[in-house]
Amino acid sequence: MSAPAIIVVHGLWMTGIECAMLRRRLAAAGFLPRQFHYHSVSESALTVLARLRAEVEACATEGPVHLVGHSLGGLLVLRLLSAPPALPVGRAVLLGSPVRGSRAARTLNELPGANWLLGDLAEAELVQTMDRAWQGPGELGVIAGTSGIGLGRLFNQFAEPNDGTVTLSETELPGATDRCVLPVSHLGMLLSDEVADEVAHFLDQGRFSAVQR
Repeated sequence: MSAPAIIVVHGLWMTGIECAMLRRRLAAAGFLPRQFHYHSVSESALTVLARLRAEVEACATEGPVHLVGHSLGGLLVLRLLSAPPALPVGRAVLLGSPVRGSRAARTLNELPGANWLLGDLAEAELVQTMDRAWQGPGELGVIAGTSGIGLGRLFNQFAEPNDGTVTLSETELPGATDRCVLPVSHLGMLLSDEVADEVAHFLDQGRFSAVQR
């Protein structure tokens, strides 16, 4: 029996190289991870989602595919799974994804030339205040961080626990199967052993091993 396939989707201004450590740890846990790359500033949501859908279908030859999305990548995963027709997806995990919109992105969007920095995809997914909920048939987990070190502090003053870019409340997704809060930063969660372990545990068991804290 082949290893379960995972597609990892990176976030804004990233290329997927940042997810290398996470992919390596997931591979060591018995999964077969692969990176989905997209141009976060220049590509449209429709184009990215169409390519991601095709990637899932191509990887699902021997069983359902798991999805792991970091930040903006998690929002793309959520959109993909919320749109018909249904895909052969097993479980999904969102890492530091601002499902309610990003206060830091809204502040950045007010600066001159912000569209050049964010692009239409991020403006639609991050700048707008969202009222998202998980209503899909599959199991979906959310991991959030509380180590407030990150670029978001350059654009925003946080008044609540945060990972340096996204606040805890911005990651709250009604209907999610499980939620895990860890002492990691927005980018640091991609390098964390504990985060990788929790992702692997959720994809295998449908629940996180750590309690929310």
